[in-house]
Amino acid sequence: MININEGYLKETETIDYKNPIIQDKVEEIKRISQSQLSYIENAYRFVRDEIPHSWDIRSEIVSRKASEVLINKTGICWTKSCLLAALLRANGIPAGISYQSLTRADDDDSEGYIIHALNTVFIKELNKWIRLDARGNKENVHAEFSLYEERLAFPIRTQFGEVDYRDNNTDLDERLITILKESKRILEVSANFNMYE
Repeated sequence: MININEGYLKETETIDYKNPIIQDKVEEIKRISQSQLSYIENAYRFVRDEIPHSWDIRSEIVSRKASEVLINKTGICWTKSCLLAALLRANGIPAGISYQSLTRADDDDSEGYIIHALNTVFIKELNKWIRLDARGNKENVHAEFSLYEERLAFPIRTQFGEVDYRDNNTDLDERLITILKESKRILEVSANFNMYE
């Protein structure tokens, strides 16, 4: 059995799962779930499908932590990953955050890069970590719940210098937290750097 760092279960400033609004949603998801695996999938589908990505709906709201994503009903991938981690940790399921560096442009690297966040989840029945991407689907973006084969939102295009860090962090990176705190509108949010320079 893999030894799980307790950091993947703890509450943080951005993964604030003790907030009553998160606790209410946890209970709601529990009621429609038949097992822990079912709960993980239902929580994932809720964040992916019911919480639109802020850029997709052209919202200027900046959600800075999990509870705000739930209150505002929108967030970017950084904080949507915090919400999914919060929903899982609140139910005793270890969860973390992983990153990718993606190009801003569709077909080249002319506009620089953005940091994309997704989730790591420990599946007890399989004794392994998997990654889930709850960014939200749209045309040309199609992520799915999968236990055995990753179905993430963005395939990495190494020809454009994109990077999949395949990391597993216990909290949102401090640099991203600072960017969110300092941004008044979603269009001010920018992260044009490599995570591990």
